[in-house]
Amino acid sequence: MTAPDEYASVRYIVDDVQAAIDFYTTHLGFTLNTSAAPAFADVVRGPLRLLLSGPASSGARATPEDAAIAGRNRIHLIVDDLDAEIARLRDAGLSFRSDMVSGPGGSQILLADPAGNLIELFQPARSASG
Repeated sequence: MTAPDEYASVRYIVDDVQAAIDFYTTHLGFTLNTSAAPAFADVVRGPLRLLLSGPASSGARATPEDAAIAGRNRIHLIVDDLDAEIARLRDAGLSFRSDMVSGPGGSQILLADPAGNLIELFQPARSASG
């Protein structure tokens, strides 16, 4: 178990806290840490603590209107088999925001949570030695 001071925390502004909880725990392997839905919840996966702030939360209220839209920032989740993850998530009815892109460092694809926040699923390139 990761100690609270060892988490890297990211805040995502969401429209529906319960829908976000369901998305991250059902599809991406997060566990619910705390919930004050419908205002706020946090979910964790390893050392990542994702703060889900609904419209009534102080985190959402502190965000300027012009900064409240989803942008190019995204959380980056490493997977062992990107093709299998894509198939699993498509079978669950999820759609992707990009095609799979491959480069020298690996392959990636983007999907969005129910509020439009981006998640990058990334499979590192296999080294020549392994």
